Amino acid sequence: MKACVWGTTLALAAVSTAVSLTACGSDGGNTSGAGSARKIGVLLPDSITARWETQDRPLLEQKIRQLCGDCTIEHANAKGDVAIQQEQMDSAIANGVNAIVLTAVDARAMRPSVDRAAAAHIPVIAYDRLAEGPISGYVSFDGQEVGRLQGKALLTAMGAKAHTGRIVMMNGDPGDPNALSFKQGALSELRGKVTIAKEYDTSQWSSEAANLNMSGAISALGAGNINGVYAANDSLAAGSIAALKANKVSPMPPVTGQDAELAAVRRIVSGDQYMTVYKPFGPEAAAGGAMAVAAARGQRLAGVATGRVKTRGGAEVPAVLLTPVPVTLATIKNTLVKDGAYTLAQICTPPLAGDCHKAGLT
Repeated sequence: MKACVWGTTLALAAVSTAVSLTACGSDGGNTSGAGSARKIGVLLPDSITARWETQDRPLLEQKIRQLCGDCTIEHANAKGDVAIQQEQMDSAIANGVNAIVLTAVDARAMRPSVDRAAAAHIPVIAYDRLAEGPISGYVSFDGQEVGRLQGKALLTAMGAKAHTGRIVMMNGDPGDPNALSFKQGALSELRGKVTIAKEYDTSQWSSEAANLNMSGAISALGAGNINGVYAANDSLAAGSIAALKANKVSPMPPVTGQDAELAAVRRIVSGDQYMTVYKPFGPEAAAGGAMAVAAARGQRLAGVATGRVKTRGGAEVPAVLLTPVPVTLATIKNTLVKDGAYTLAQICTPPLAGDCHKAGLT
């Protein structure tokens, strides 16, 4: 048996243990595929959101190779285009991959592709987004909890205006089931406490679209009448903040985010963005990689999963749902830096030296 190396992370101990046992233990008597090379497809949705190619892809590939030295990985990025991802799925099926890790550009539109994979007896692991169709497993974070964390933080940042203020909601891509979960979670905190003056759904999580929408909101509401911005992720936060600055909105209203992108962390340090939500990429990729390897070998996924989720079609599948972590200026050091996501040198660039010193980061 190959040695197993497991990195330290903020992952729940139970998840780490479950994945480690699957990675390091025996095959439980199932020798399906033993001695033969396996192929795993890794299909990611876009290159707009930095995490997919800079974090998830290398960590997924690292975990797959760690658990399966003779596995080959077929990676593709859909560049935010459903038709391209459908072609990539068809190509993976035609190439005879043994399992597919899929982050769907559009969960509903990818359903026929998932159906075709199932018909070819190729298990599909839905990664980060709950794809529709006969998937075999799911790995992600609790989406409604992400939204609740964002909503709570926004109310905290708004202070006395939390019960009288007006906010703009910059929601995510309506084709991404996670966007609905984030919105539901946020509304559970915000509804009845603030006035949602403008609300937008943002196709493909586009920063440019968020910029245009925020400019429209400022024009309609007035520069001094926006007391907070719910931005569903850091890309939308970036576009919203750029519009607020271009329209000389001052003081900057608190803006939420998600994904803990390095640029967003720097915006938190500079005071432009109030918070982000850190979804530790290490444990998510570790669980996704372990589930993909088990599926490719024809093994039961229950050894990796820590629970089950119900798909839109009503079926229950093995799942790993991880806990998101809120990050504000006061907690950067004890979350992202402590976990090794970024170093202080990466965060505290020369233009931010004064802000970092003031925040106690250097």
